[in-house]
Amino acid sequence: MSRMTPFSSPLLLGFDAMEKTLERVAKSGDGYPPYNIERVRAADGGPDQLRITLAVAGFAEADLDVTIEESQLVVRGRQVEEGEREYLHRGIAARQFQRTFLLAEGMRVTGASLRNGLLAIDLDRPEPERLVRKINISVKD
Repeated sequence: MSRMTPFSSPLLLGFDAMEKTLERVAKSGDGYPPYNIERVRAADGGPDQLRITLAVAGFAEADLDVTIEESQLVVRGRQVEEGEREYLHRGIAARQFQRTFLLAEGMRVTGASLRNGLLAIDLDRPEPERLVRKINISVKD
């Protein structure tokens, strides 16, 4: 018996990669660092933007790396252990993380900023051209 998936419809052609991506997203369960995604309304009436804000308290700019790999926005953080400290209690661990966001086609990262322990990454999606193309039908009798 074969497994039926939402993308197994004969009307959905070429969505194999999307199905694999959704499976990968469902398996990512680490909740660190916490993040928000918000819609930022454009003041000039232009297209809205998105802002991803990650809580990265304790990380300096040099400890963070923001990259786009294929169609994914990848945020990595790595803190260096300071060896000369003697802790009586250690409740704040120096840890590393990797948080991945899948970007839709056409999404662009317009900038990133770090302020008060929050890393804000701004994205936009330019309005695509409305393209209508006529397909000629050839007659073969």
